[in-house]
Amino acid sequence: QVQFEPSGGGLVQPGGSLRLSCTASPAFERDVSVGWYRQVPGNKRELVARISPSDATDYPPSVKGRFTISRDVAKNTLFLQMNNLKPTDSAWYYCNRIGPLYYSWDLGTRVTVSS
Repeated sequence: QVQFEPSGGGLVQPGGSLRLSCTASPAFERDVSVGWYRQVPGNKRELVARISPSDATDYPPSVKGRFTISRDVAKNTLFLQMNNLKPTDSAWYYCNRIGPLYYSWDLGTRVTVSS
């Protein structure tokens, strides 16, 4: 079992930037793709960025060119750099492995984009 702990959310104005971080306890699995997800309460969870064990990345059209996923293996940390944020990016953000098997969704970090 792996526990993910995202952080770095907050309130930002449209056009602004945020950098989310996620640590994994005890550690990220070496052979598993992981990603950042977001969810607005009442809506379906959306995958917004993924990174493979070989560091290949992928993004949906809604965030491509604005979001960048990366990781620091030595620090056991996954990052999501979010630029040019829009009000529609407001959501709870989570990190987790790529499905179909997931670990707990208990911990997220809230991002609010508003003027």
